[in-house]
Amino acid sequence: MTARRDELARNLDTVRGRIAASCDMAGRSADEVTLTVVTKFFPASDVRLLAGLGVRHVGENRHQEAQTKAVECSDLDLTWHFIGGLQSNKAAAVAGYADVVESVDRPKLLRGLAKGARASGRRLDVLVQVDLDPEGSTASGRAGAAREAAVDLARRVAETDALRLRGVMAVAPLGQEPQAAFEKLREVAEQVRLVDPGATWVSAGMSNDLEAAVRTGATHVRIGSAVLGSRPSGG
Repeated sequence: MTARRDELARNLDTVRGRIAASCDMAGRSADEVTLTVVTKFFPASDVRLLAGLGVRHVGENRHQEAQTKAVECSDLDLTWHFIGGLQSNKAAAVAGYADVVESVDRPKLLRGLAKGARASGRRLDVLVQVDLDPEGSTASGRAGAAREAAVDLARRVAETDALRLRGVMAVAPLGQEPQAAFEKLREVAEQVRLVDPGATWVSAGMSNDLEAAVRTGATHVRIGSAVLGSRPSGG
């Protein structure tokens, strides 16, 4: 366990250094960027080690795994981000343990998310996921609302009780230059802030493209392999 903790500590130092350097080049403060460590396929023991190393934001992609880990780690002071594709019939359950749902890409999800948030007695933070694939592209199959639909979806979130519109999220298209894609996300983010000035979050950037995301205004980066290493076999 000591060896694993040391490995995670080294990786975290490297990633935090990359974020700080990118912020410095962009004329931003490193405090403006929140690191969310994506722990899918890794055990709850890693989550505990990360918490001990100062990580406060944890991301998960799969409902059953996320729910189990959230229960196992309920004694920790963590903010749980659900960032994976979300089925409407699982929305209420996800809202029962997640603090933030970043992958809201269609209105059909809102009723279930609000129901789960109300049952938990709290408001749920929500990000609208934006599709950044080139128009007409079907190669990558990324989720997300089309850019022109994202602002309307943001309005619907803002009008739904028990939900709090926080901003936007996106994944860079496969095989495309991330900088250009994230510039498009920044434009959508500006429009979403017109819906609610408090919707300032921009979740963009992963292990391979966090620098481009920070340069284009990301407030949250979602980092998995650069912190945790390669996925366990079978993941």
